[in-house]
Amino acid sequence: MLKQVCIIAALVATVALPFALRPERTWPVGKEEPLVIISPHNEAIRFEFGRGFQAWYHARTGKIVAVDWRVIGGTSEIARFLEGEYTAAFKVLWTQKLKKPWSTEIQAGFQNGRLAEHVPALAKEARAAFLASEVGCGVDVFFGGGTYDFVRQADAGRIVDSGLLKLRPEWFTDEVIPRTHAGEEYWDGQGRWFGTVLSSYGIVFNRESWRRLGLPGEPKQWSDLADPRLVGEVALADPTKSSSIAKAFENIIQQQMQRRWSAVRGEPASATGEGAKVAEAHAVRDGWIDGLRLIQLIGANARYFTDSSQKPPIDVAGGNCAVGLCIDFYGRQQEEAVRRRGDSDRVGYVSPKGGSVSSVDPVALLRGAKHRVAAVAFIEYSLTMEGQQLWNFRPGTADGPERFALRRLPVRKDFFTRAEWKPLRTDPDEAPFDQRDQLIYRAEWTGGLFREMSFVIRVMCQDTHAELVRAWRAIIVAPEAARARALAELQDLSAVDYERVSGVIKRTLGSKNKVDEVRLARELGTEFRARYARAEAIARGEK
Repeated sequence: MLKQVCIIAALVATVALPFALRPERTWPVGKEEPLVIISPHNEAIRFEFGRGFQAWYHARTGKIVAVDWRVIGGTSEIARFLEGEYTAAFKVLWTQKLKKPWSTEIQAGFQNGRLAEHVPALAKEARAAFLASEVGCGVDVFFGGGTYDFVRQADAGRIVDSGLLKLRPEWFTDEVIPRTHAGEEYWDGQGRWFGTVLSSYGIVFNRESWRRLGLPGEPKQWSDLADPRLVGEVALADPTKSSSIAKAFENIIQQQMQRRWSAVRGEPASATGEGAKVAEAHAVRDGWIDGLRLIQLIGANARYFTDSSQKPPIDVAGGNCAVGLCIDFYGRQQEEAVRRRGDSDRVGYVSPKGGSVSSVDPVALLRGAKHRVAAVAFIEYSLTMEGQQLWNFRPGTADGPERFALRRLPVRKDFFTRAEWKPLRTDPDEAPFDQRDQLIYRAEWTGGLFREMSFVIRVMCQDTHAELVRAWRAIIVAPEAARARALAELQDLSAVDYERVSGVIKRTLGSKNKVDEVRLARELGTEFRARYARAEAIARGEK
């Protein structure tokens, strides 16, 4: 009976929480200006930015805005929603107002920012009509996610210039918000999206679990997660469902590529000209395999691959897993939550030196926004100092968040130069623009393979997880000679080398027929399962 009462109480609390976090209404019903925002951000961020923007907007205009948050999942779900809604809206415009015939070519062409010359003229006409239109999706602002997602939306034409570059030109300078930093873009040159906050990636770990497993010190680098003592102890998310975890995996690969490149760059034959280009190409190919091999062993240690990137830090804090990959603020927030409950410092977070970029979470105006004035104002607010202070000020401080420590780092470089704010910050020692061991992101190496990389990792580690774990466990306890042979078999990744991924795999995933992707996943899965079975047999002395 008591158990049933507890379950019911938990369900009531779950349902009531979003309502409890809503700001109190202090104005008459029906007197608000609406603003619709779609976001993958968590409830704490939505509460603080909703409350903060309402106060800021009212102080500036005397008007009251009611923020309607649309929460449908992560960025993958948001991307599918936007594509579907804009397709439906444009189809109405194309067929009913313009009286044009609908086809698969039109559906693919009107949202394709890279139409080839040979496509039918009608597809080009559809593209031009869409870019000249104000068809909408019922949402005004897209807030949060990674640059990859916003670049795709910009290419498709679903997000548009908000005019902020002209409205606030003093912000978009090297001293305030640089155009790029360490290889990462921080805002779009056409004014279609702007980074609002920084994100890095790292390792959340449970110190008690780490010591229980007999592991020395604390994790410092990505390679620490491949330790065989961590079998069944690593919490991971599906990179095809979580763009933040996909970005963490990309960081791992980029670090390995740069290590290869650094190793050969000083050689005379690689110094300049064509020799340098050849050496770089080799470093990229070899680093790609090095990175995938490291990810494969981390995957072999995984307890699970979840759809939610918020789950690993929670499970690590609870001791269900010893360690996990996460975006920085999830790790910091979990660390703080445990400490706030009086549970000491058992949870830690570290971003590997030289192993993580500082990318941005952008904000953008959606095409056809019905509440454009309020939408542009929200984008502006997110980059004002008032909006930036919410990310890293302590709750209850003047101009800080009201209830939640967001534990994130603002995108504005001049925020970190204000010495008088240091005592007010939740992370006063963080200086993202002054890091000595910053990973320099090279988009030309992996940026065009982001989706393909996530697909390969899913098939290599997640779809074939049971077989991978069996082989890895057998390798761990095998005699030394058999172990080396079995590991070489396990880590033969020729099926997903750089050339194949950038060639046939990229073309297949870009196919209009989604059956091609399913077929490829099945074929690669079969190949990996067979390889893992051979590795297990070698480790057990059966081959």
